[in-house]
Amino acid sequence: MLLLFLFISKAYYNNDDWVKYFLHAGHLTIEGCKMSKSLKNFISIKDALKQHSARQIRLMFLLHSWKDTLDYSTATMEIAKGFEKFMHEFFLNVKDVLRASPSSGPGAFCKWNEEEIKLNNSYYEGKTKIHQSLCDSIDTRSAMEAMRLLITQCNIYIQEKRSSKQVPNAKLLEGIAKYLTRLMKVFGAISGDELIGFPIAGGTQNANVEETVMPYLQTLSEFRGQVRKIAREQKSMDILKLCDSLRDDVLPELGVRLEDREGVAAVIKLDDRETLLKERELALKEAEKKRKAKEEAKRKEQERQAAKDAQRRIPPQEMFKKEADKYSQFDDKGMPTHDKKGEPLSAKQVKKLAKAYQQQEKLHNDWLKSANNGS
Repeated sequence: MLLLFLFISKAYYNNDDWVKYFLHAGHLTIEGCKMSKSLKNFISIKDALKQHSARQIRLMFLLHSWKDTLDYSTATMEIAKGFEKFMHEFFLNVKDVLRASPSSGPGAFCKWNEEEIKLNNSYYEGKTKIHQSLCDSIDTRSAMEAMRLLITQCNIYIQEKRSSKQVPNAKLLEGIAKYLTRLMKVFGAISGDELIGFPIAGGTQNANVEETVMPYLQTLSEFRGQVRKIAREQKSMDILKLCDSLRDDVLPELGVRLEDREGVAAVIKLDDRETLLKERELALKEAEKKRKAKEEAKRKEQERQAAKDAQRRIPPQEMFKKEADKYSQFDDKGMPTHDKKGEPLSAKQVKKLAKAYQQQEKLHNDWLKSANNGS
């Protein structure tokens, strides 16, 4: 049908160069089913935007090949949200590295070691892979995976540098972050003027929120770090709780995430307020879940110990007499001699019961000794 329309248009307008490329998009399904009003799974773009951001929906499409079937589902959107968070955290970490590094002068340039050369090679390999993917029938899925791999390598590099108390190369990371930001702008996932990262909620083109508030936040963070250090030295738990409250309760309400690191300054990240509040809510739920699991494990351990102590209190002479449904006669020591039908027990059964009798005798004697020592 498309070819027919093409031929008709060429003939009517007498134009041999009417269309150069066709993009035949794949089907869109909803939770594995065809979208239709009869199935009551019809979702408009406006409805989707009420549940997810425009960037998240765009990332969902970018993470799939345009020519294949795309299933719009909770799982698919979670993958898109995970990719968004993954990139966002990378951009925030790079910004933290840039703030901690000189922007000019000799200190702004660092000698490259093996780690920097390796990361730079990965950078150029990633750029090549992304370019080839986009030239290959606009394969955004492969391009996004190449971006994911490049970010992973950057994260490993930053973590290794911090673990060894070294400063990451700010210029190298800045170049990679700017490149990835430009790609996101090309894909339509970033619409602002930011050189690095996603726009901050509430930011405008006329006022860079990050540049405005960051000096105040750094001052606050440094003051809190000094107070926290003194409180830890003096073991002042009340002051430490106030420092934690500032980090966990106060700053998230303002769209600020503070991440403490041992021995170095805390990391300051500006983020969407609602996102931070959701993260805090999830963290509280997870903490409550762990607390309940710990209490349940403690309760079961107490029950197990109580059952063990109760078993130790039973004299071996009385142990088998409680099992009247299994045995009908016993000897002077309380050892069973006949089963419930009155038949004598076999030698094998007697041997097995004698072993259990000896074990119980040892447990009971140990309990008697501990009880006497306790008294």
